[in-house]
Parts: sequence; C-alpha cells; structure tokens
Amino acid sequence: MLLKTSDINQVKNIFKKFVLPKSDSHKGQNGKVLIIGGSSLFHAASLWAAEVCSHFVDMVHYSSTVENEKIFHELKKIFRNGIIVPQKNLDHYINEDDVILLGPGMMRDGEEGEYTRTLTKKLIEKFPEKKFVIDAGALQMMDREWLKNLKTPPILTPHEKEFESLFGIKGNETTVFEMAKKHRSVILLKKIQDIISDGKAIYVIEGGNAGLTKGGTGDVLAGLTASFLAKNSGLYTCVFASVLLKTTSDKLFETSGYWYNIDDIIKSLPRVLAELCPGLDSGF
Repeated sequence: MLLKTSDINQVKNIFKKFVLPKSDSHKGQNGKVLIIGGSSLFHAASLWAAEVCSHFVDMVHYSSTVENEKIFHELKKIFRNGIIVPQKNLDHYINEDDVILLGPGMMRDGEEGEYTRTLTKKLIEKFPEKKFVIDAGALQMMDREWLKNLKTPPILTPHEKEFESLFGIKGNETTVFEMAKKHRSVILLKKIQDIISDGKAIYVIEGGNAGLTKGGTGDVLAGLTASFLAKNSGLYTCVFASVLLKTTSDKLFETSGYWYNIDDIIKSLPRVLAELCPGLDSGF
C-alpha cells in the first residue's frame, strides 16, 4: 500500500488505529522503554532517541557503554526526562520494560564493536520474548540467524547498506517483504520512500524532504518506533513512526525550509502527532 503524507485524509485514517493513553490509566501503563546505545565516538545518537521516547512513554531507561562512562555520568546532568541505569542492572530493566531499543550510537569496529556484537547476541538469546527494536550498530554487528531465537517478532530499522549487509541482498519492496517473512521480523527500510513489511503486508511511505538527510533523523525514527511499539502492533508501529517523522519534516519545511535540525524535529513531534490523531487536533 502506498501511503502519501501529503494526503492528510489517508494519514488520519491510518492514525485511527493508533493506541492512545486511556483516561483512567496509571503511571507505567503507557509504556516503558529501555535504550541501550552510545559509545566513545557516538554520544548524541542514543540521547536523541531517549529524548524522543520521553515524549511518548511513561518511563525511559538509558544505558551506555563502559567506554562512554565519563559522558554517561555527564548525561545525568543533561538528560532529566528519564533514568540513567548502569550496565550491571541491565537484566532487571530488560525484565521490567516493555520495549528494548538496541544499537543507536553503538560502535561497529574495534573492542567496542566486538562488545556491540557480544551484547546483542547475549540479549537476543537470553530474552527471546521481549519486544526488540534493533537499530544502527547492533544491526551492523549481528548475524541474521540470531533472529530465529526470538519468539516475539523484532523490528529492524536498517538503511539501504545495513539491509544489504545483513541479508546479502539489495532492499526493495519484494526483498523487504521476503526477508521479513523469512526471518519473522518487521522491517522498516529507511529510504527516500520508506518500505515497511511484516511478511504479510507491505507499506511504502512517501513524503518528507531533504532536511531529513541530516545525521540523527534515524535515531529519532528509532526512538519513535520503540515508543509506539509499547502499545501498538509491529507493522503499524513502523507506519506511525515513518509517517510522523515525514509529516513533521513537511510542517517544518513550511516555516524553515531545509534548515531545521534534530532539536526542531523532536520539539515538533508531539504537536504533529496530536494533529494526526482524531480528536486531538493541536492547531499546529
């Protein structure tokens, strides 16, 4: 199905399926996300994802690497919209939280790259029933055979090179559908037109603009995906995340052209989501 963000009626019809918080819900019932990411080189990526999640779920837990320890402690001063947790307590928070976002900002080479690979394999094997969103460094360091261990279909968010590296084939509508079906996963292939499939249905998301070429937009998308997966199905989670990011970029283009940044996107996401959800028009 081709979904155009320029067709607001089509988009709003899709968002009728979005699970909103219930008026009588309590703390923790609207989603808890654990983000595992960051490295000595990539500091901002996982923090962007965490900031995004803080808008849409009740609790965000964040854990980084030992190599990133100094910045890890500094984040306690900067990131006030969630809880920084040490690696020694990862198992506790994995058990507690609804969704695990693994990979943003994690290294792909050297000792830290090997750590990324080891940790990814360990968590997939140890927690096969958890909802995983696997992104960036974790995608690049993992083997596709590991996906067979998961009892809950994970969401994979590769760009084109990551898709080809992981599956040994170029990404297009046919191959995304086939790989999602074969590996019991939901795939969100990040392209000019995002391709999304769970091996049963397929969506192509058209929209957005060249402002989305800036570094960090993939981390924003990963954060949205992890947030929405807490209460939505895998397929629609990816559709909602892709459409929201592209629509937000279109709104920003109206006032700023291509020259908006990641902070502009993150600040605008809640207002645009409210506009897209029936009964929550924000007047953006």
